[in-house]
Amino acid sequence: MDVHQQETIVLEGVDLKIKKGEFVYLIGKVGSGKSSLLKTMYGELDVHSGTAEVLGYDMAHIRRKQIPALRKRIGIVFQDFQLLTDRNVRENLDFVLKATGWDDKRERQFRIEEVLKQVGMQTKGYKMPHELSGGEQQRIVIARAILNTPDIILADEPTGNLDPETGRQIVELLRDIRAKGSTIIMTTHNLQLLEEFPGKVFRCEDHKIVEQIQEAQENIEEVENIENSENNQ
Repeated sequence: MDVHQQETIVLEGVDLKIKKGEFVYLIGKVGSGKSSLLKTMYGELDVHSGTAEVLGYDMAHIRRKQIPALRKRIGIVFQDFQLLTDRNVRENLDFVLKATGWDDKRERQFRIEEVLKQVGMQTKGYKMPHELSGGEQQRIVIARAILNTPDIILADEPTGNLDPETGRQIVELLRDIRAKGSTIIMTTHNLQLLEEFPGKVFRCEDHKIVEQIQEAQENIEEVENIENSENNQ
């Protein structure tokens, strides 16, 4: 399939198969198509040519009315958190549950406490987003992403705004969630993670996406050379 951003081809000839329960990294320079690829997976960007299937949905022909059902099975972790700033943590999570069809208030409350405990934030439910550190906000974003027990979690630079140690904790948390059955697809510029937390690695470059088959350290060195070259331009 081809991935377009407006009239520009971002990725072409994408041939990508991801199995249930895999932990997958997408790496590459800024603007290489990583985030755009994620957006095609949850219907934010259209697939203009070729074939693409996500959780049984034909993304090349998906109807607008089918997208909410698809997104209910996909958890999205944004780099910039996108928490609602006018309500506390529990209210942020309750908003999502109500929007995705949870009508019973007690069931919603129970599920909220479950996910907060899962991400180690069970004592922070009363806090407003601005009262939380970056790492704590990202944990809440992950809690929000797993509310509906998704088949896939798409994490777009989830460690990008965090210090290295907090970033490692976030990846450890995602790996724990993966162990419970979710597939994790994560874009990252934190190349050290490839060595510390092995997974399948795909690199976006020159409008293509290719699987990295080298050892983790070789991956890191190669991508560091690419990004150093970019920074020096």
